[in-house]
Amino acid sequence: MGAEKRDPYSYIQRTYREMAAQDCLVSSFVQIKDTDLHILADRDVSQEGENLALHYRLQIEKYIELHPDFGTSLVPLRVDIFAPKIIKEMASAAMLANVGPMAAVAGIIAAYVGRALIVNGCREVIVENGGDLFVQRLVDTTIAIFSGTSPLSLKVGLLLKKDLMPIGVCTSSGSVGHSLSFGTADSVTVVAPSAALADAAATRLGNEAGETGGDSPIRRVLEISRTIKGVLGTVVIRGNKIGAVGDIELVKLS
Repeated sequence: MGAEKRDPYSYIQRTYREMAAQDCLVSSFVQIKDTDLHILADRDVSQEGENLALHYRLQIEKYIELHPDFGTSLVPLRVDIFAPKIIKEMASAAMLANVGPMAAVAGIIAAYVGRALIVNGCREVIVENGGDLFVQRLVDTTIAIFSGTSPLSLKVGLLLKKDLMPIGVCTSSGSVGHSLSFGTADSVTVVAPSAALADAAATRLGNEAGETGGDSPIRRVLEISRTIKGVLGTVVIRGNKIGAVGDIELVKLS
Protein backbone atom coordinates (compact mmCIF):
# COMPACT_ATOMS: atom_id res chain seq x y z
CA MET A 1 0.00 0.00 0.00
CA GLY A 2 1.24 3.50 -0.86
CA ALA A 3 1.48 6.58 1.31
CA GLU A 4 -0.68 8.71 -0.96
CA LYS A 5 -2.32 11.62 0.87
CA ARG A 6 -6.02 12.27 0.38
CA ASP A 7 -8.05 15.42 0.72
CA PRO A 8 -9.89 15.24 4.09
CA TYR A 9 -12.72 17.27 2.56
CA SER A 10 -13.41 14.59 -0.05
CA TYR A 11 -15.90 13.05 2.40
CA ILE A 12 -17.95 16.25 2.41
CA GLN A 13 -17.67 16.66 -1.35
CA ARG A 14 -18.58 13.00 -1.81
CA THR A 15 -15.99 12.57 -4.55
CA TYR A 16 -15.87 8.89 -3.62
CA ARG A 17 -19.30 8.57 -5.20
CA GLU A 18 -17.67 9.09 -8.58
CA MET A 19 -15.75 5.85 -8.02
CA ALA A 20 -18.89 3.72 -7.72
CA ALA A 21 -19.17 1.03 -10.38
CA GLN A 22 -22.39 1.76 -12.21
CA ASP A 23 -22.93 -1.76 -13.65
CA CYS A 24 -25.72 -0.33 -15.82
CA LEU A 25 -27.55 0.97 -12.76
CA VAL A 26 -29.07 4.45 -12.87
CA SER A 27 -27.91 7.10 -10.40
CA SER A 28 -30.41 9.26 -8.52
CA PHE A 29 -29.61 11.87 -5.88
CA VAL A 30 -31.86 13.02 -3.04
CA GLN A 31 -31.03 15.66 -0.44
CA ILE A 32 -33.41 16.62 2.36
CA LYS A 33 -31.74 18.46 5.24
CA ASP A 34 -28.99 16.11 6.47
CA THR A 35 -30.35 13.14 4.53
CA ASP A 36 -28.11 12.91 1.46
CA LEU A 37 -28.86 9.87 -0.68
CA HIS A 38 -27.11 8.44 -3.70
CA ILE A 39 -29.37 5.73 -5.10
CA LEU A 40 -28.29 3.22 -7.73
CA ALA A 41 -31.20 1.26 -9.16
CA ASP A 42 -32.27 -0.49 -12.33
CA ARG A 43 -34.41 2.53 -13.26
CA ASP A 44 -34.60 6.25 -12.52
CA VAL A 45 -36.06 6.64 -9.02
CA SER A 46 -35.30 10.34 -8.43
CA GLN A 47 -38.81 11.48 -7.55
CA GLU A 48 -39.79 8.22 -5.91
CA GLY A 49 -36.65 8.25 -3.78
CA GLU A 50 -37.29 11.82 -2.67
CA ASN A 51 -40.89 11.03 -1.71
CA LEU A 52 -39.81 7.98 0.27
CA ALA A 53 -36.97 9.76 2.06
CA LEU A 54 -39.31 12.59 3.03
CA HIS A 55 -41.94 10.13 4.24
CA TYR A 56 -39.55 8.29 6.55
CA ARG A 57 -37.81 11.46 7.76
CA LEU A 58 -41.18 12.91 8.77
CA GLN A 59 -42.02 9.80 10.79
CA ILE A 60 -38.79 10.19 12.75
CA GLU A 61 -39.12 13.97 13.14
CA LYS A 62 -42.71 13.77 14.36
CA TYR A 63 -41.79 11.10 16.90
CA ILE A 64 -38.93 13.24 18.20
CA GLU A 65 -41.31 16.20 18.59
CA LEU A 66 -43.33 14.07 21.02
CA HIS A 67 -40.32 12.28 22.57
CA PRO A 68 -37.33 14.70 22.50
CA ASP A 69 -35.07 12.26 24.37
CA PHE A 70 -35.18 9.95 21.34
CA GLY A 71 -33.29 12.58 19.37
CA THR A 72 -30.65 13.38 21.99
CA SER A 73 -29.99 10.26 24.05
CA LEU A 74 -26.51 8.73 23.79
CA VAL A 75 -27.68 5.54 25.52
CA PRO A 76 -30.32 3.00 24.48
CA LEU A 77 -33.98 3.71 25.18
CA ARG A 78 -36.67 1.13 25.70
CA VAL A 79 -38.61 0.11 22.61
CA ASP A 80 -41.94 1.96 22.55
CA ILE A 81 -44.56 -0.60 21.47
CA PHE A 82 -46.80 2.22 20.22
CA ALA A 83 -44.12 3.82 18.06
CA PRO A 84 -43.94 3.56 14.25
CA LYS A 85 -42.07 0.53 12.94
CA ILE A 86 -39.06 2.60 11.85
CA ILE A 87 -38.68 3.96 15.40
CA LYS A 88 -38.92 0.48 16.92
CA GLU A 89 -36.22 -0.80 14.56
CA MET A 90 -33.91 2.10 15.44
CA ALA A 91 -34.43 1.52 19.17
CA SER A 92 -33.84 -2.23 18.85
CA ALA A 93 -30.62 -1.74 16.88
CA ALA A 94 -29.41 0.82 19.42
CA MET A 95 -30.13 -1.61 22.25
CA LEU A 96 -28.00 -4.31 20.63
CA ALA A 97 -25.12 -1.90 20.03
CA ASN A 98 -25.49 -0.05 23.35
CA VAL A 99 -25.79 3.44 21.83
CA GLY A 100 -28.46 6.11 21.45
CA PRO A 101 -31.19 5.41 18.87
CA MET A 102 -30.19 8.22 16.51
CA ALA A 103 -26.93 6.34 15.88
CA ALA A 104 -29.03 4.21 13.51
CA VAL A 105 -30.74 7.04 11.62
CA ALA A 106 -28.63 7.15 8.44
CA GLY A 107 -28.70 3.38 8.04
CA ILE A 108 -32.42 3.08 8.74
CA ILE A 109 -33.38 5.70 6.15
CA ALA A 110 -31.14 4.04 3.55
CA ALA A 111 -32.71 0.67 4.35
CA TYR A 112 -36.31 1.85 4.36
CA VAL A 113 -35.91 3.70 1.06
CA GLY A 114 -34.18 0.66 -0.44
CA ARG A 115 -36.78 -1.81 0.80
CA ALA A 116 -39.64 0.33 -0.49
CA LEU A 117 -38.03 0.59 -3.93
CA ILE A 118 -37.75 -3.20 -4.05
CA VAL A 119 -41.43 -3.56 -3.08
CA ASN A 120 -42.22 -1.06 -5.85
CA GLY A 121 -40.53 -3.20 -8.49
CA CYS A 122 -36.79 -2.53 -8.43
CA ARG A 123 -34.76 -5.73 -8.62
CA GLU A 124 -31.41 -4.15 -7.75
CA VAL A 125 -30.87 -1.19 -5.43
CA ILE A 126 -27.98 0.41 -3.58
CA VAL A 127 -28.86 3.31 -1.30
CA GLU A 128 -25.99 5.28 0.22
CA ASN A 129 -26.70 7.82 2.95
CA GLY A 130 -23.58 9.62 4.14
CA GLY A 131 -21.44 6.54 3.58
CA ASP A 132 -23.96 4.11 5.08
CA LEU A 133 -25.27 1.55 2.62
CA PHE A 134 -28.27 -0.66 1.96
CA VAL A 135 -27.33 -3.13 -0.79
CA GLN A 136 -29.55 -5.44 -2.81
CA ARG A 137 -27.79 -6.88 -5.86
CA LEU A 138 -28.25 -10.00 -7.97
CA VAL A 139 -24.48 -10.39 -8.33
CA ASP A 140 -21.51 -10.35 -5.97
CA THR A 141 -20.55 -6.71 -5.35
CA THR A 142 -17.40 -5.00 -4.12
CA ILE A 143 -17.76 -1.92 -1.91
CA ALA A 144 -14.75 0.38 -1.44
CA ILE A 145 -13.97 1.52 2.12
CA PHE A 146 -13.46 5.28 2.44
CA SER A 147 -11.08 6.12 5.31
CA GLY A 148 -10.39 9.84 5.02
CA THR A 149 -6.67 10.67 4.97
CA SER A 150 -5.52 7.09 5.66
CA PRO A 151 -3.21 5.75 2.92
CA LEU A 152 -5.53 2.72 2.83
CA SER A 153 -8.58 4.80 1.92
CA LEU A 154 -10.32 3.43 -1.18
CA LYS A 155 -7.51 0.86 -1.51
CA VAL A 156 -9.43 -1.87 0.34
CA GLY A 157 -12.88 -3.20 -0.49
CA LEU A 158 -15.47 -5.59 0.89
CA LEU A 159 -16.70 -8.38 -1.35
CA LEU A 160 -20.42 -8.82 -0.65
CA LYS A 161 -21.83 -12.16 -1.76
CA LYS A 162 -25.20 -12.03 -3.50
CA ASP A 163 -26.68 -14.73 -1.27
CA LEU A 164 -26.22 -12.46 1.78
CA MET A 165 -28.32 -9.64 0.33
CA PRO A 166 -30.07 -7.44 1.20
CA ILE A 167 -27.35 -6.30 3.54
CA GLY A 168 -26.20 -3.20 5.39
CA VAL A 169 -22.66 -1.80 5.26
CA CYS A 170 -22.07 1.22 7.49
CA THR A 171 -18.98 3.22 8.43
CA SER A 172 -18.12 5.46 11.36
CA SER A 173 -15.09 7.74 11.45
CA GLY A 174 -13.32 9.76 14.10
CA SER A 175 -11.48 11.83 11.49
CA VAL A 176 -14.02 12.72 8.78
CA GLY A 177 -17.72 13.33 8.37
CA HIS A 178 -20.38 15.09 10.41
CA SER A 179 -21.55 12.21 12.60
CA LEU A 180 -20.71 12.22 16.32
CA SER A 181 -17.78 9.94 17.14
CA PHE A 182 -15.53 9.84 20.21
CA GLY A 183 -12.93 7.57 18.60
CA THR A 184 -9.75 8.05 16.58
CA ALA A 185 -10.11 5.41 13.85
CA ASP A 186 -10.11 6.65 10.27
CA SER A 187 -12.91 4.18 9.63
CA VAL A 188 -14.84 1.40 11.35
CA THR A 189 -16.97 -0.45 8.82
CA VAL A 190 -19.63 -2.92 9.94
CA VAL A 191 -21.53 -5.47 7.87
CA ALA A 192 -24.90 -6.74 9.15
CA PRO A 193 -28.19 -8.01 7.71
CA SER A 194 -29.81 -4.84 9.07
CA ALA A 195 -28.44 -1.45 7.95
CA ALA A 196 -29.83 0.04 11.17
CA LEU A 197 -27.78 -2.41 13.23
CA ALA A 198 -24.71 -1.88 11.04
CA ASP A 199 -25.00 1.89 11.57
CA ALA A 200 -25.53 1.65 15.33
CA ALA A 201 -22.72 -0.88 15.72
CA ALA A 202 -20.34 1.22 13.61
CA THR A 203 -21.01 4.17 15.91
CA ARG A 204 -20.41 2.08 19.04
CA LEU A 205 -17.23 0.53 17.68
CA GLY A 206 -15.95 3.83 16.34
CA ASN A 207 -16.31 5.28 19.84
CA GLU A 208 -14.27 2.40 21.23
CA ALA A 209 -11.20 3.24 19.12
CA GLY A 210 -9.49 5.47 21.68
CA GLU A 211 -6.21 7.34 21.83
CA THR A 212 -3.98 4.40 22.76
CA GLY A 213 -1.10 3.95 20.31
CA GLY A 214 -0.09 0.86 18.38
CA ASP A 215 -2.53 -1.89 17.49
CA SER A 216 -4.46 -1.76 20.79
CA PRO A 217 -7.42 0.36 19.53
CA ILE A 218 -7.91 -1.97 16.57
CA ARG A 219 -7.81 -5.07 18.76
CA ARG A 220 -10.26 -3.52 21.21
CA VAL A 221 -12.75 -2.69 18.46
CA LEU A 222 -12.57 -6.16 16.95
CA GLU A 223 -13.02 -7.83 20.34
CA ILE A 224 -16.11 -5.76 21.12
CA SER A 225 -17.48 -6.39 17.64
CA ARG A 226 -17.69 -10.09 18.44
CA THR A 227 -20.06 -9.32 21.33
CA ILE A 228 -22.67 -7.42 19.28
CA LYS A 229 -25.37 -9.85 18.26
CA GLY A 230 -26.20 -9.77 14.56
CA VAL A 231 -22.95 -8.24 13.28
CA LEU A 232 -21.45 -10.32 10.47
CA GLY A 233 -18.08 -8.62 10.32
CA THR A 234 -16.07 -5.49 11.07
CA VAL A 235 -13.12 -3.76 9.40
CA VAL A 236 -11.05 -1.13 11.24
CA ILE A 237 -8.59 1.24 9.53
CA ARG A 238 -6.36 3.52 11.58
CA GLY A 239 -3.55 5.25 9.72
CA ASN A 240 -1.69 2.59 7.76
CA LYS A 241 -3.01 -0.31 9.83
CA ILE A 242 -6.05 -2.47 9.24
CA GLY A 243 -7.83 -5.20 11.19
CA ALA A 244 -10.86 -7.33 10.40
CA VAL A 245 -13.02 -9.95 12.05
CA GLY A 246 -16.06 -12.01 11.08
CA ASP A 247 -17.57 -13.58 7.99
CA ILE A 248 -16.29 -11.00 5.47
CA GLU A 249 -13.90 -11.00 2.54
CA LEU A 250 -11.47 -8.15 1.90
CA VAL A 251 -10.13 -7.36 -1.58
CA LYS A 252 -7.30 -5.08 -2.69
CA LEU A 253 -8.41 -2.27 -4.97
CA SER A 254 -6.23 -0.67 -7.63
